[in-house]
Amino acid sequence: MDNRVALIGIMVENPDSIETMNRILHEYGQYIIGRMGLPYRERGLSIISIVLDAPMNQINSLSGKLGMLDGISTKTIYQSLKKET
Repeated sequence: MDNRVALIGIMVENPDSIETMNRILHEYGQYIIGRMGLPYRERGLSIISIVLDAPMNQINSLSGKLGMLDGISTKTIYQSLKKET
């Protein structure tokens, strides 16, 4: 299966879920290219972006696991497939 580059945007509204989120991210560490987190203290929110190079099933699995955590929302953007010429 071909790898795709993807960006997962994460909004954390429940700080109690952060430890579990970090454990899940560690499980997928081999696919993570980079990670950036921004605390938005005025809103009690943490905004995290994760860039991956991974097979689609791994990207979807990670995004799904994170999205099931209490107080965590995710959105994923994928690299478009290149057309064969």
